[in-house]
Amino acid sequence: MFLDLFYGLRDEGVPVAIQEWQTFLRALEEGLHGASLLRFYHLGKACLVKSETYFDAYDRVFARVFKGVEGAFGDEVTNQLLDWLKDPKNFPNLSAEELAALERLTSDELMRRFLERLAEQTERHDGGDKWVGTGGKSPFGHGGQHPTGIRVGGESRSRSAMKVAEERRFRNYRTDLALDVRSLRVALRRLRQLTRTGPQTELDLDETVDETCRNAGEIELVFRAPRKNDVRLVLLMDVGGTMDPYYEPVSQLLTALHEERGLRDFQPYYFHNCVYDHVYTSARMLRSDAIPTGDILRRLDARWKLAIVGDGAMHPAELLEPYGGIDPRVTTPTPGVAWLQKLAGHFDRSVWLNPEPPEEWDHWATTRVVKRLFPMYTLSVDGLTEAVQALVGARV
Repeated sequence: MFLDLFYGLRDEGVPVAIQEWQTFLRALEEGLHGASLLRFYHLGKACLVKSETYFDAYDRVFARVFKGVEGAFGDEVTNQLLDWLKDPKNFPNLSAEELAALERLTSDELMRRFLERLAEQTERHDGGDKWVGTGGKSPFGHGGQHPTGIRVGGESRSRSAMKVAEERRFRNYRTDLALDVRSLRVALRRLRQLTRTGPQTELDLDETVDETCRNAGEIELVFRAPRKNDVRLVLLMDVGGTMDPYYEPVSQLLTALHEERGLRDFQPYYFHNCVYDHVYTSARMLRSDAIPTGDILRRLDARWKLAIVGDGAMHPAELLEPYGGIDPRVTTPTPGVAWLQKLAGHFDRSVWLNPEPPEEWDHWATTRVVKRLFPMYTLSVDGLTEAVQALVGARV
């Protein structure tokens, strides 16, 4: 469809060059269109049309190419709908029997019904069991308790949504924090495995004395390779959503690792809730930031150490089902648990750092699954000390 726009403009005589087209695509990646067809129209006009002479031609091509697109998922979540979903009322919690009686939906069925409701709905609803609204038993909206629902607007309450319909824009963890970083660096000092590598530039005093004695006092200098830290660490960090309250401690950990110059190599990546087909070099999680998880497994051998930071709390579908990712626009057929199993099996030593208190871990079924795949430690100085010991010391 985008190529139809590009070639359609060229056919109409609008001089669109590759540079303007790349600027347009980059603006879309940055989310400047705001999931709005009107903003998308104006963004395209600003990036692709150099002169008002071609405005009419642009309008003709745009209308021809994108006719009927108003019904697409991203444009249905309108500002009017989001206004309806503001300020939800207080609704009583459903009983265990009521929750058990609710219909469980698959990801495909959930999205199909959601689009149908959006096409039919004309007013605000609160506390019902069918429409997009707040509270109640409906799987559409926010503030409710449906076990297989899609959250639209609002904030997460019970962290049980199967999908989330909103722009997923997160912040990179910082690498310049000083508070408590010193304590973390002390814990990280044990993340070292010294080996002698490289050219022989270091004087071996003991061997020099021995060789000199064997040469009847004639000095014989013996050199050896210096000892260097041979630890290579890849860090995968859950970002956004339930990890927002832990922004500071994860930033402190990342800062300490960046300042730990003794590491032979260090590579940090981001993911959201669970690792899927791609991890990201930035919390923006744009297509340009994506690194295939399979490439990491092929490029990094078993000598690398793996540390994953996350709370492990997510909807079970995100971990166990195909196409279970919480963002309906970015889903993959391989379940998240399959990728976690591949990571755990590939690296000789790996740990999971959980920022939540240990007494909360068994509250989430998904966290219990993660605990069976990776040794889990708290994201604290003591927990980090134990995790480092598991990475470089005796296997835990």
